[in-house]
Amino acid sequence: MRSAPESLSRLIRQVVESMGYELVGVELLTGKKAGALLRVYVDREEGITLDDCAAVSHQVSGLLDVEDPIKENYDLEVSSPGLDRPLFYKEHYERFAGRKARIRLRAMLHGRRRYEGVLAGVRDNEILLEVEGEQVELPLDQIETARLVPEF
Repeated sequence: MRSAPESLSRLIRQVVESMGYELVGVELLTGKKAGALLRVYVDREEGITLDDCAAVSHQVSGLLDVEDPIKENYDLEVSSPGLDRPLFYKEHYERFAGRKARIRLRAMLHGRRRYEGVLAGVRDNEILLEVEGEQVELPLDQIETARLVPEF
């Protein structure tokens, strides 16, 4: 996943977890004309409300103003992970084994970059994905984006 640098994620994790939320992940999207976008995904067992996002945004914003880890202009966005929850860490792939996911790789593997299938677990640093009846191994460090596919 397009994760933010680990040092930035660690800094944000301290604030988010001290407030009683789970830090799902942090994305830092740079290269935009208007500056960067820092997207923070938070969750908790009973779900996330707009007030939760506002509270986390206020605390994270204060921390970032003091620590100043991002040197360019940026917008801060705090969000719930939603039904198409992004997967950032190895633990996410283990936690959601048995669920359908959509994965895009940084480079071609077996002639393709996009995969959709059922998460079958993790072995070493590879994600196991059942795709059309066959198990495919995708290197974790090659995953550009990964999201659960909502099932209704």
